[in-house]
Amino acid sequence: MASASSLYTSSSGVSSKQDKVYAAQAWKNIQERDASRGRNIDLDREGEEHGYVLDAWNLRRSLGLPDGAAIKTTHDGETVLIPQPSDDPQDPLNWPLRKKNLILFIVCLVSFTADFGSAIGAITLLPQTMEWRLSPDTINHSVAGNVFMLGAGGLFVVAFSAYFGRLPVLLFFHSLSLGMTAWCAAATSFESFMTARILQGFFSVAGAAGGLMQIKDMYYYHQHPRAINIWSFAVILSPFLGPFCGAWIITKYSWNWCFWTLAIIDAVCWIMIVFCMDETFYRRDALPHLASQRSSRFLRLVGIEQWRKSLIGNSLGQAVSRPLIAISKLPVLLITVYYFFTFAWVIGINTTISIFIIPMYRWGPKQLALEFLAPIVSTIIGQAVGHWLHDFIGKMYARRHNGRIDPEARLIVNLIALPIIIAGMVVMGYCLQYRWHYMTLAIGWALHNFGIMLVTVGINAYLLDAYPEGAGEVSAWINFGRTTGGFVVGYFQLKWAATMGTKNQFGIEASIVAAASVIIVILLAFGQKLRHAQGSMQFATN
Repeated sequence: MASASSLYTSSSGVSSKQDKVYAAQAWKNIQERDASRGRNIDLDREGEEHGYVLDAWNLRRSLGLPDGAAIKTTHDGETVLIPQPSDDPQDPLNWPLRKKNLILFIVCLVSFTADFGSAIGAITLLPQTMEWRLSPDTINHSVAGNVFMLGAGGLFVVAFSAYFGRLPVLLFFHSLSLGMTAWCAAATSFESFMTARILQGFFSVAGAAGGLMQIKDMYYYHQHPRAINIWSFAVILSPFLGPFCGAWIITKYSWNWCFWTLAIIDAVCWIMIVFCMDETFYRRDALPHLASQRSSRFLRLVGIEQWRKSLIGNSLGQAVSRPLIAISKLPVLLITVYYFFTFAWVIGINTTISIFIIPMYRWGPKQLALEFLAPIVSTIIGQAVGHWLHDFIGKMYARRHNGRIDPEARLIVNLIALPIIIAGMVVMGYCLQYRWHYMTLAIGWALHNFGIMLVTVGINAYLLDAYPEGAGEVSAWINFGRTTGGFVVGYFQLKWAATMGTKNQFGIEASIVAAASVIIVILLAFGQKLRHAQGSMQFATN
């Protein structure tokens, strides 16, 4: 094969615009020739359109390739690697597993801080009302503002990442998040605190909204469900661990230490980003000469290398339009609406549960903290079950469909989780209405959160399979649906309960979740047709 550099550089050694056009066309011709031999096939696009095939023999047969066609597989030869990695050692798909897992851990930790910090504010509400002599409803506006900005900030994260690169945006956003958290801790007035909280929400969401980008960049298709399961675990666990830790902190220290604790965690994340993270974006649609010209990790950290060497390849207009193109696809819009109506009650319950149960059981902060163990433990169990369940469903689906896994197969788990979520919500409503034992409440809460954990992985895996070129964009819209639902519910959850009682309130909420699940049924039946009718996202770069 002709070398990339020889294609890209003219005989005089000077790269001209005409040379670049010629090189791009020559490289396209080489790719088409190699595709006929089984190399450089876009298996992401093939899977998006026709379903993913992990068996090499079945894949050759479905693509009409000869038996000797070169297809890269795992070391045991049993699983096709999707996408096919390049021969470049700088390709994130070729990085050592320990490097990939370290980066995933950092992304998960950064993701954890967003909702941890948001939810811990629900615990500081009462001491702040006494310090600033304001009503709880007024103080709660800082929580609502923070939650809303978690959703809005995510859309900016993915747009900026498509222009500047994943790494510099993560560093920039998290640096400002650290500063805003310290401001929250040091605030001496409610006005100052609320300003800091709103800005903190906007800048803290880089991991929670964009984590799917790094997962897609580094891991193969068959590894996605487990990687998403780990990342989702951090996102779902954080809003429960926040109040759990905060309740213990305020028993001995001032509310400020809730945010100083978060600032310490943010500082650890910042250090790990600076010393351990790397740019995960790799242009598979570009000449190898362009894709692999990496030199300095520090310059990539601050975005200089991406800018100088055009490693990203999007104009500002193209980058900004990506989230809008993504939400124009009906499956993305429908999943965002579905998650809005499904996850909203998680945030609503989490931010108001203390107002119900503290007077009901005559509890203090310590007892309240222990009740939060129910959703924490159920999240851990959900992560453990999901580690195997999502792969199991995929394998069973492939057996029934000639070795092919359609993206919609990822949504089957949502129907499994639906009765679990509904049962949990109904039990919680009855417990709060009739003052049942707190352990019964814990069981209902645990059931609800266990189902939510399964649902979250299912919809992220579905949209990633359906639109692999838009990993960040679909992740940001899912995050937007999640946080916006919680923002809206926070304004009427308590009034609703006071008007009709928690039994009816939670019953209606469970009915809304059931109604929203009709979207899942529609996508299972017609999702593939909808995707084919609208086509892929057709971004400038993948």
